[in-house]
Order: sequence, then C-alpha cells, then structure tokens
Amino acid sequence: MKLDQLRDNPGARKTRIRVGRGIGSGKGKTGGRGGKGQTARTGVAINGFEGGQMPLYRRLPKRGFNNIFALEFVEVNTGRLQQAIDAGRLDAGKPVDAVALRAAGLISRPRDGVRLLGKGELKAKLSIEVAGASKSAIAAVEKAGGSVKVTRPVKEEVPRGPSKAELFAKAQAEKAAKGEEKKAEAKAAKPAKPDAETQNRAEKAAKKPKADKPAKE
Repeated sequence: MKLDQLRDNPGARKTRIRVGRGIGSGKGKTGGRGGKGQTARTGVAINGFEGGQMPLYRRLPKRGFNNIFALEFVEVNTGRLQQAIDAGRLDAGKPVDAVALRAAGLISRPRDGVRLLGKGELKAKLSIEVAGASKSAIAAVEKAGGSVKVTRPVKEEVPRGPSKAELFAKAQAEKAAKGEEKKAEAKAAKPAKPDAETQNRAEKAAKKPKADKPAKE
C-alpha cells in the first residue's frame, strides 16, 4: 500500500450540501427553508405551536396537583445502617439521629427530617430517633432488640387575621353598643314627666276661679 492510496472507509465522510447554488442542485433558491414567513428565519422556537389550533398539551386534561407544603424527607434503609455499623462509621451503642447519620456519611443534609425504611437486614441493637419510619422498618429494629422514636417535624404556624365571621360579629356588637348609647343620650335629654299627684294639683289650681280684687278708691 502506498501513501496516495490511504483513504477513509466508504461512507465515513459525507460531502456537505451547498444550499442556494441554483435550482438544479435541489437546494437552490430558498436553500431548503421553504417559502417566506416565520419558519424561514433563524431563531424561531415554535415547539408545540399548531398554527393557531388548540395545541395538544392544552387539549389533554390535567391530573393531580403539586403540594407546595409537602415535607421533603431523606430516606435511609435499615440495610445501610448495618453496612455503616460493619464499616465502623456508626456506633451502635449511641443514639442514632440525623446528626449521627450525617457524621457517618449516610445522608448529606437532613432537609425536613430523616425517614427510615425497611429494606435490608439489621442485626445490631439500635436506638433510633427519626422524623418518620415505615412499619417494616420499625418491625426490623424492634426484632433486633432496638427501638424507634418518631418525632414529627413541627411547622411554624403562620399568624392569621380574624375570619369573616369574627369580623361580622365584631361589627354587629359595635353597632349594638352605638345604638344603646344613642338611646341613653336621648333618654337623658328628654324632660322627666311629673308624677300623678303633682299633675292633679296643677289641674285643680287651674280650674279654681280667681277671686275678684277690690276696686281701688
């Protein structure tokens, strides 16, 4: 074989198509971009656009929801606990919590808490304190003579204002109090009526004829 006979395998290299070089080339005039319009330009991103028709991703119904208040747990299996104990990274004589698991390299960060799962065999007697545990994990720990303490993470309660019912009851109470005050003011401003005996005396005095005065000489 000579140097001038060296070449690639057939099909290893393809000749680049030269667009826009005459209608006889098959890729002339529009250069493979079709007619005029949006798609003939660069920088066009119309994925999912169906020419104005309702697209498929909007025709399909929605299912489920995303719970923004859901807690994010770190899952640890009982088999990994046993592996850490066998490797000497976890002390079975001390309580096992999120701090101990992180020191042993079983978790990177506790997030909202550690959840213990029951995959794998556990032989050591452990006292575990986690934010959650499955039934199989609790059974495996108790079978080995250990115990599991589940401490649910407590969320801070967001302070809330009074409800509509409380605001309505407060407004009604204020309205009733104002009405009572107005009644009391009106009652105080109104003159007191005389009693029956005083009224009778006044009527008799009005009916009694006046004596004629003697004429002056």
